[in-house]
Amino acid sequence: MSAPVAPQGGRRFVVTGANSGVGLETARALVGAGAHVVLACRSLDKGERAAAGITGPGETEVRALDVSDLSSVRAFAAEVGAVDVLVNNAGVMGVPFSHSPDGVELHFATNHLGHFALTNLLLDRLTDRVVVVGSIAHRRAELDVDDLDWDRRGYGAFAAYAQSKLANLLFLAELQRRLTAAGSTLRAVGAHPGSTATGITGHTGHGWATAIGGWGHALVGMSPVEGALPSLYAATMDVPGNTYVGPDKLREMRGRPTAVGRSRAALDPDLAKHLWRRSEELSGTACGLEPISPP
Repeated sequence: MSAPVAPQGGRRFVVTGANSGVGLETARALVGAGAHVVLACRSLDKGERAAAGITGPGETEVRALDVSDLSSVRAFAAEVGAVDVLVNNAGVMGVPFSHSPDGVELHFATNHLGHFALTNLLLDRLTDRVVVVGSIAHRRAELDVDDLDWDRRGYGAFAAYAQSKLANLLFLAELQRRLTAAGSTLRAVGAHPGSTATGITGHTGHGWATAIGGWGHALVGMSPVEGALPSLYAATMDVPGNTYVGPDKLREMRGRPTAVGRSRAALDPDLAKHLWRRSEELSGTACGLEPISPP
């Protein structure tokens, strides 16, 4: 079973983290609509097994990508070719403190920095849009761009996750500002899956958090097929740049996809610029689009 999507024949999508959960259902629906979908997965074996279960008029292609590792991001970007739509979906949630191979806190490295770098590296080969997958959790976040490694603050796994999701939305808004200023026809749009039961909540590294998360999702959450609907809407519908899509009911935890709001911090252009500069420094990538002054 997959979500219905308008015909996508002749279009090429990259979906990160496409071997399970929302990413897998996003890929499945796109292939069902006739698209060529690159499943960008940390494990090639898991990616191949996922691709084997996808059927439809479209095509699948599996490539190795660990978005927490900038060397992997660069290798993937160098080989993947032209892309119509990039869906930045892969992520981790609530894991114990650790560093990426590049020495960056793992939530920030995986959920934001790797996708920031990937987008910059592919920008001149993208023809349509970038989709950034966020989370309701961004509303509870505080982002300290000068303390991304939690040296001055006590580390909290879910605080770190929420911070990375706020970074996603700041990236989305700043990317669209830069695209607009450059006169580009590319769009940056976002989506979040509401409360969806996926593997990300089953591998938090915290037994109690995994159990509570599973219970909450069972009570009010959606299936991965339903949770993929906002991403599919953002990736295929004719929506303006900087649109953020989420479920329309129960405080965005479930329902059909619609344009939704975001926190005040996610709309802060100065914070977005600060984050962008720091992300360029940490990733060693730049998109070539000049910043503009906030209105």
